[in-house]
Amino acid sequence: MPLEAVEARRLYRQVADQLRSLIDSGEYAVGSRLPTERELADQLKVSRPTVREALIALEVEGRVRIRVGSGIYVTEPAEATPAPTAVIEGPFELLRAREFLESAIAEQAARVATKDDVARIDAALVAMENVEHPGEASMIHDRAFHIAIAGCLGNAVLVRVVGELFDQRLNPYFAQLAHYFENPSTWRTALSEHRAVRDAIAARRPLAAHDAMRDHLAHSQERFAQNFGAETSAGAPAARSGAQPGKPKRPSNKQAKSGSGRRR
Repeated sequence: MPLEAVEARRLYRQVADQLRSLIDSGEYAVGSRLPTERELADQLKVSRPTVREALIALEVEGRVRIRVGSGIYVTEPAEATPAPTAVIEGPFELLRAREFLESAIAEQAARVATKDDVARIDAALVAMENVEHPGEASMIHDRAFHIAIAGCLGNAVLVRVVGELFDQRLNPYFAQLAHYFENPSTWRTALSEHRAVRDAIAARRPLAAHDAMRDHLAHSQERFAQNFGAETSAGAPAARSGAQPGKPKRPSNKQAKSGSGRRR
């Protein structure tokens, strides 16, 4: 028998697999509400972004329905939907990679950018300011902005990598997450963050450019990490059938109001 390649499964996929198994076994019945993100993270000893990526994966599969302000509910899939076998990076995993890489690129761009480079950055920024969001056009101009910054370094490999990482926004998990939290208001906020990056590069302030890009992509993660469900009602038991192992503790009032900070 030939050997098969060993793949290290991403953490969010492991979480999704556990939850899917509990649903299939009847531990979480159709129509019941799952524990909150905070409770699941505490039980599984993982970060809330990891839980969120798992829940998004299950929603794309049709196994759960996320109702913002209410919670996460188990649904009856229209037909048997197998778990995806393709390797898909989680949205937070992608944003963290971009935060690390593009911050360093912006720092170097502030050292070497020419007037023509800044003009290309400005052109992308102006286009972003005059487009509706969410939409395909806004993503095209947003991509052009990040590509223009990478282009300042004159390295085709970095331009390609930045473009490929940005294009992962098109994967179904990232698109589903963006569906909940991207709107004209978040676009205006992101635009101001882009301007800060541009201004630091144009002023030849490398550390400021690094920090501005880092802050932009970190804030993107924070925007995607807002509460899905009713955290204040986290103490209410989720409707289940069967046994109830590992019942999560009821959070304090302070915890319930604390929102969803990033956990690395």
